[in-house]
Amino acid sequence: RLNKMTMMNVGCQFVVTICIFCIVTHGFVGPIARGSNIRPSFLVPSSLKAGDCEFDYALIFDCDGVIIETEELHRLAYNAAFQAADLQIDQKPVEWTVEYYDVLQNTVGGGKGKMFYHFRNVTGAFPMSGIKAAPTTPEEEQALVDDLQAHKTELYKDLIKAKAVPRPGVIELMDEAIADPKIAVGVCSASTKAAVTKVLDVTLGEERRNKLNVCILGDDVSKLKPDPLIYVTAAKRLNIDPNRCVVIEDSIVGLKAAKGAGMKCLITYTSSTEREDFYSLGADAKVSELGSRGVKLDSIFGPLRENINAEILV
Repeated sequence: RLNKMTMMNVGCQFVVTICIFCIVTHGFVGPIARGSNIRPSFLVPSSLKAGDCEFDYALIFDCDGVIIETEELHRLAYNAAFQAADLQIDQKPVEWTVEYYDVLQNTVGGGKGKMFYHFRNVTGAFPMSGIKAAPTTPEEEQALVDDLQAHKTELYKDLIKAKAVPRPGVIELMDEAIADPKIAVGVCSASTKAAVTKVLDVTLGEERRNKLNVCILGDDVSKLKPDPLIYVTAAKRLNIDPNRCVVIEDSIVGLKAAKGAGMKCLITYTSSTEREDFYSLGADAKVSELGSRGVKLDSIFGPLRENINAEILV
């Protein structure tokens, strides 16, 4: 027969086991509540109501092209990595022009994805590296792309340190959202953690970055934009209905990801993406710059507070 002390011990062990299971299964995302250290993530019920969530809405920023115009820096870093590795196809150096990179960034998300797409779908061949023969197996192809991406990231971080400046209006809008306790603020980028962390440190600063409620990067998900997984994951971690999330993106790839996750999407286009037909693919609003158009928190969420299906007034 179990005495009371034994039963209490068994009960405590059961509670601890359940807690460990929840941590392993769902992980943590923090700080979710401002001022707290950790907060478990949950699956988002399909019928989730605003009252079931700590936040009424979420404002999620892409990084490259939204917080900072980085695409040209990415292109320069890739070309520098290609040159350092002496990449050649048919005795011609591998180089991405401005015009070609504009197409590439609106087609494929993530750096490794861009390289695989280029070599497999555009050139139809992987390059030689100096006197080293081109890879002939998937494993060799992966190793080459991994090495190129690692070197490119280091080169990119140096460029960011020297040239990074946030786009007009971004910091002001982010600070306004951070100050509102009912609006979650996050960053979702297909770039690697090393690259994005450097950008955020330089442009946002450590204090502001630590106030983000969610930050999901290319290393954190198995599928990159235009797949909606990164935004679906953000909604789950915030425990919020995707319909109450507004994403700020700059490209077709990002727009497809946001709309595929069931979120609203505000496009702040760049010189590389200004010719794209964003509205035909479901964009809710489009501006050249947040700052020049005076985009404020109320112009985004004011209409939604009256009607969740209302248009964003920017």
